[in-house]
Amino acid sequence: MTSLTARQRELLDQWMPHARIVRDLSWGLVGTTVLLLDHQGQRYVAKAGDEQDTHLARELQAHRDWLEPWTSIHRAPELVHGDSDAKLLVTRYLPGELVEGTDHERRPETYRQAGQLLALLHEQFAIEDQDFEATEQLRSLGWLAKPHRIPPATVEKLRAEVESWPTPPSVLVPTHGDWQPRNWLIHEGTVSAIDFGRAGLRPAWTDFGRLAAQQFRRDPALEAALLDGYGGDPRDPEAWHRLAVRDAISTTVWAYQVGTEVYEQQGHRMIAEVLESLTRT
Repeated sequence: MTSLTARQRELLDQWMPHARIVRDLSWGLVGTTVLLLDHQGQRYVAKAGDEQDTHLARELQAHRDWLEPWTSIHRAPELVHGDSDAKLLVTRYLPGELVEGTDHERRPETYRQAGQLLALLHEQFAIEDQDFEATEQLRSLGWLAKPHRIPPATVEKLRAEVESWPTPPSVLVPTHGDWQPRNWLIHEGTVSAIDFGRAGLRPAWTDFGRLAAQQFRRDPALEAALLDGYGGDPRDPEAWHRLAVRDAISTTVWAYQVGTEVYEQQGHRMIAEVLESLTRT
């Protein structure tokens, strides 16, 4: 447990004395440590954030406030222990394999189930918010001010586009924030959800953004299946366009910062597509 802080190791020893590390499940791109543990013959997953981490607090809030529709049917990990100050949580192990990279990623049934799960999360409650669009507009401009490899002329086009947007009120619901196959498990044909470090209150359609940039563009049948499971399409065209631009910017800059070439290339492709769409309107 050398990647954990002294406080995190102390808490794990208190919560689960003599727990054994089975496997390190950390993704490696961000400073989050994910460990599969064995304690008294049962398996658990511990997640710990580093000093720069901003995700563990959001994940703990999701577990405590929003995940009951999923945990009650065993479709998300159940929280066992958590400490937001220490940036540490422990959940019960949820069996299954990641959907990403398997045949299940290309099957409409996977997306139909994912849509059903998403509807359960979103339909818990909704609130009207006056500041979401304005806040996201400023965040996009902030991304453009950070180091990246977006050409200066493209930056100017993006900045002008973002600054031109209206900032109408939004309806916010509990969202996953990173809804895509790398955060889905499948076990005996059933899809479940993991990784809630980007959970937050947002418009429902924001949970479609990752899929639209990746799987939906490769196979429209997957989009149709997810919408069928979800029970409709909540996307407003103008708000959906703003999301596409925001996601293109943040993906490109974030990927450059963490040094992942694949996602940076995807981000540049996303930018080219949203700029092309502007010339057609």
